[in-house]
Amino acid sequence: MALRRSPKAASVQQRADPEAVRTAAVTLLARRDFASAELRARLCSQGFEDGAAGQVIAELAARGVLDDRRFAENYVNWHAGRGQGPIRIAADLRRLGLPEGLVDAALASGPDWPALARRVRTARFGGKPPASWADKARQARFLQYRGFSSDHIRAATGADPDLD
Repeated sequence: MALRRSPKAASVQQRADPEAVRTAAVTLLARRDFASAELRARLCSQGFEDGAAGQVIAELAARGVLDDRRFAENYVNWHAGRGQGPIRIAADLRRLGLPEGLVDAALASGPDWPALARRVRTARFGGKPPASWADKARQARFLQYRGFSSDHIRAATGADPDLD
């Protein structure tokens, strides 16, 4: 019985072949958008050489097929639409290998973060503001988990200790 190889695994001849790397990269990009570093890691995990992957990624970026700025903006818009805050989104983008400048620019072009925190809080806990400190703390923990800063949380929950 012959063993079948995974179609994703690169053969010895294909590891450095730019055309095979390009085909694999375009196949991945056809499914979803990738950050450059993420795509490079994915190609290397499939057995392609790092140099060949870097060469193909540079070519795709020059042609506009791969754009880290566009990826970061789309990522921010998608995840903000799902109710996630800027701290969590920034951490995800850094984990994907995007430079700090692109992360900051994408977050700055994102939604009104305090307003988003209020909408997320209202959707989860209702329109009535928290009555007790225990409720404020519970709602603050929820918003903190979602990735909102303390300023956004205070704006959303009305938890300003100077006012109470």
